[in-house]
Amino acid sequence: MHLTSERRLDDDVLERGFTLGDVPGLLWTSASASAEAPLVLLGHPGGLDRMYPRIAARARDTVAAGFAAATLELPGSGDRPRIPAVEEARAELRRAVTAGEPVGDDVVDRLVLPLVDRAVPEWRAALDALLPLPGIGGPVGFAGGVTAVGVRLAAVEPRIAAALLFAGSYVPRASFDEARRVTVPLLVLLQWDDEGNDRQMALDLFDALGSAEKTLHANTGGHTGIPHFEGDAGNRFFARHLR
Repeated sequence: MHLTSERRLDDDVLERGFTLGDVPGLLWTSASASAEAPLVLLGHPGGLDRMYPRIAARARDTVAAGFAAATLELPGSGDRPRIPAVEEARAELRRAVTAGEPVGDDVVDRLVLPLVDRAVPEWRAALDALLPLPGIGGPVGFAGGVTAVGVRLAAVEPRIAAALLFAGSYVPRASFDEARRVTVPLLVLLQWDDEGNDRQMALDLFDALGSAEKTLHANTGGHTGIPHFEGDAGNRFFARHLR
């Protein structure tokens, strides 16, 4: 892990850029806190430069709530090399959605599973690098991003103590089997009128998740319309399980 940048934001948040091998990431911590803070990993759908305003706002709220926050660039996004099979599947998905046609399981598998297979080991390597840093401690939470990535990470990574999933991305059928292995506390956010995703699939996934403690918050509105108060609910959720 190599630090590539450092700057103090205007609300007592220290933002540091880093690379983990060839994977870029960002870390946000309190510039003045003296005690170790639990770490929350912030997932996103890709293109860290494009997503920066939204992800940085989430990070500021997370740090203000007493946590450290970190994110990685998703495989095949931003300046990372493209994954040809994923690009082909994404184009097929867009054609189907534009035409009002159903999206086949094969397209979802080819779009999502290569991202999961690459991203989850990268997140685990990031934990190896981030947790020893001064001011950061466990346990760890995961919030947002590609749903299938969060499901697998929660199933296989013992350092993840709680997860907040955004039910707004396509989920391969294989993820339903992995969901049954998830046991950590969960908060799932669902936009009821998400125009590009399958509401019933999101509900079926919630039903499949094996956690004894799981909560679903459903709000009216489209894909990007998650109410701001859900950020506060997420921070309270992590406060219950990471402290």
